[in-house]
Amino acid sequence: MTDIDDKAPDAAPTTTGQTLTGSSSLGSGPRAGALSQTVRWAVLACSVLAGAALVTLVWGFNLLGVMAVAALVYSVAIYTTARVVEGSRHATDRLVTAVVTTMFLLALTPLLSVIWTIVSKGVNRLDGAFFTFSMRGVGAGEIGGAYHAIMGTLIVTSLAAVISIPIGIFAAIYLVEYGRGSRLAKALTFFVDVMTGIPSIVAGLFAISLFTLFFGPAYQAGIVGAVALAVLMIPVVVRSTEEMLRLVPNELREASYALGVPKWLTVTKVVLPTAIAGIATGVTLAIARVIGETAPLLITMGAAKGVNLNPFEGSMSALPLFAYSSYSSPGLNKQDSLDLAWTAALTLMAIVMLLNIVARLISKYFAPKTGR
Repeated sequence: MTDIDDKAPDAAPTTTGQTLTGSSSLGSGPRAGALSQTVRWAVLACSVLAGAALVTLVWGFNLLGVMAVAALVYSVAIYTTARVVEGSRHATDRLVTAVVTTMFLLALTPLLSVIWTIVSKGVNRLDGAFFTFSMRGVGAGEIGGAYHAIMGTLIVTSLAAVISIPIGIFAAIYLVEYGRGSRLAKALTFFVDVMTGIPSIVAGLFAISLFTLFFGPAYQAGIVGAVALAVLMIPVVVRSTEEMLRLVPNELREASYALGVPKWLTVTKVVLPTAIAGIATGVTLAIARVIGETAPLLITMGAAKGVNLNPFEGSMSALPLFAYSSYSSPGLNKQDSLDLAWTAALTLMAIVMLLNIVARLISKYFAPKTGR
């Protein structure tokens, strides 16, 4: 026993030392034969130069063409280099990474191009006169503004929200809480799906036909445009609210029912407060979706050049209509009209971006606290 006990401590350190040494050698330092970051950047730089030279020689310099050709050259070059240095398995991974990154950049390019074009051309008339003057009585050599269009956009969109939000939320509550599995719920779901895909001009034709039926032909007013936008908003509100209500855990409902709380009070005090952040986000995004519609407003509101704050009488204007009319019918002051159109587009884009930021803030700060 004494000899065994004396030998045991001598064997253990040797095995442990070998294990630690092996794991240390496996986990430390870069992989043998791996492409360094310097090499990858060098391949990218050479690909960009080769793409620029090739595009310039064949078609003349074009930024989008240079990006596309450089991405193709880089994909081939990085795959070939990685196959020589790292082997086929890592080379395939490099190739897939390059292709995915290229597709992302190609998808991002049109968005950045649109933003740059609108901002660069829209700042020319971004002044106080644009936000304080209308186009009423503007003649040759005079510069107007888009105050009437901005107010028309805010009024009509607010009316559309007032009409569509209650209808959409109550319809979603019925689908999730009361009519689950019923024929009426299935029919309502079907019509909501159909309404989601209708062209915007159809909503405008529906609104103008509805008001013509009651008020006679040639009735154009802000309320007609608001109804058309509400028709486009309702399915978006229904769908987003329905999804948020379905995410509320059934345990919360069952706990409320176990305490003897009626269903309507459970929906009001438990379900809706839990889902309010998602509902508000969906509503905000629905407003951002319809605020830039042009076709339904063109046939329902007209294109007034003066300020009209009464949505129930007379034609009104909106930023999409103002941008369209300024660009398509510039009149005598052609360059001024084009500048006004781009500035109107910039203002509309800023409003939509602001609504998206508000939606994200609502989702962040009003979501139920999980305690994690």
